[in-house]
Amino acid sequence: MASFSPRRAVFLLAAIAATATALSGQQARHPVSGRILAPTMGVEGAAWLDRPEREAEEAPSKAIAALSIAPGSVVADVGAGSGYYTVRLSQVVGPRGRVVATDLQPGMLDLIRAKVERQGLTNVTLVQGRPDDPVLPAATFDLIVMVDVYHELAAPQIFVRKLREALKPDGRLVLIEFRLEDPRVPIREVHKMSVSQVREELGADGFQIDRVIDVLPWQHIIVLKTGN
Repeated sequence: MASFSPRRAVFLLAAIAATATALSGQQARHPVSGRILAPTMGVEGAAWLDRPEREAEEAPSKAIAALSIAPGSVVADVGAGSGYYTVRLSQVVGPRGRVVATDLQPGMLDLIRAKVERQGLTNVTLVQGRPDDPVLPAATFDLIVMVDVYHELAAPQIFVRKLREALKPDGRLVLIEFRLEDPRVPIREVHKMSVSQVREELGADGFQIDRVIDVLPWQHIIVLKTGN
């Protein structure tokens, strides 16, 4: 893993703080756990999402490999941001599969659209979501992935219930979140989550943790199912 310099840490924190939106007030709290809901990263933070060091620092290719996604799968990248994961998921599901990338911000969707067109991807669909709704069709997805997104949801319980409706009966919801349990992870605490928080919050809405995959330098991969 590449070293994390103080200068990059300062940039990271500044990018998050400077691009926070009013979608979720800094002091709003989750109704179950009491966790402070984080502000949302705006389009101005896209450069950090696409930074060249991301593979060395977060190992996204390892995260995708750990999910064992079958070719032909239908996957939603919810809160897709600049589309960093979207284009990689597109390659994994292949021409028989589909990736639906959602984001609240039209500017982020514009960035994804440009990547999709530049790379000639034909299996990606873009959807503009809402703070309380990912705007996904019911019973459609084998996998829904949220990379450093869940902790920013302004209406987490309403949103999670709609994610549940969008999954197939045997589908998986995967949260990739910076580890709150590890003080060495160079991210502000409000942008981290613990496994116990995920268990408590999503358990209240019918999800159970199927497994936790801890193969990444900074993040948990938390796989959840509904038990339907």
